[in-house]
Amino acid sequence: MKRLSLALFIFIFISNVGFSQTSAEMARADSLFENYQQQEALDAYNQILEDDPQNLSALWHSSLLYSRLGNEFDDEDQQKEYFNKAKARAERALEVDPLHTQSNFVMAVAMGRMALIVGAKERVAASRDIKKYAERSLEADSSNAGAWHVLGRWNYEISDLNFAERLAANVLFGGIPEGASNEKAAEHIEKAIELNPDMLLYYYDLAKVYDELGQEEQAVATCRKALEMPSRAPEDDDTKKDCRELIDDLE
Repeated sequence: MKRLSLALFIFIFISNVGFSQTSAEMARADSLFENYQQQEALDAYNQILEDDPQNLSALWHSSLLYSRLGNEFDDEDQQKEYFNKAKARAERALEVDPLHTQSNFVMAVAMGRMALIVGAKERVAASRDIKKYAERSLEADSSNAGAWHVLGRWNYEISDLNFAERLAANVLFGGIPEGASNEKAAEHIEKAIELNPDMLLYYYDLAKVYDELGQEEQAVATCRKALEMPSRAPEDDDTKKDCRELIDDLE
């Protein structure tokens, strides 16, 4: 009995040590993520996944980071490499929990990133899935600001398809998804800002939509609000530069 009790104690002790170590590693990774130390955060989540391949939080966080970091490259091959990794991680996250809001969100992001650097055929083919995953994310959690932003961007991009892309959609897929509009794009991105007012990119994207709608004063005011905000993410300075250029174009 003493031997059994000792063995049970050792098992519980080792289990608790492993759990505490994983919790500490996750806390460190999450802190790096929240502070936009993106490469360091990605390395930390990847390390967690080596020991725990089914860790849902590490899977969806690393997917989002691959999308963000890939977007920083100028080389299209490097972008594709990272966006493919983002999609692969999102697929694994969906295998763990297909109804999780972030699993669906990061898949929509990964596919949306890839759609921006491929041809008309691939972009139109991806459009339906981008919308599907964004909507599934919001079905799971209607307060997911990122999913509202993706859905807004989707409406904007679909409304802005050129003749060749619309022709490809009609020939290959029976037409583009119905119901997209810049009015909906503005509504969805406004919702994203309401839920997360600290993301500069949301303001710039909303300003672009206002410009498309002919609401130039609102576009300028939205850009000016972004310029007043502190830069937090690595890409915020570039976003502010885009805001200044849009203001110059409109004034």
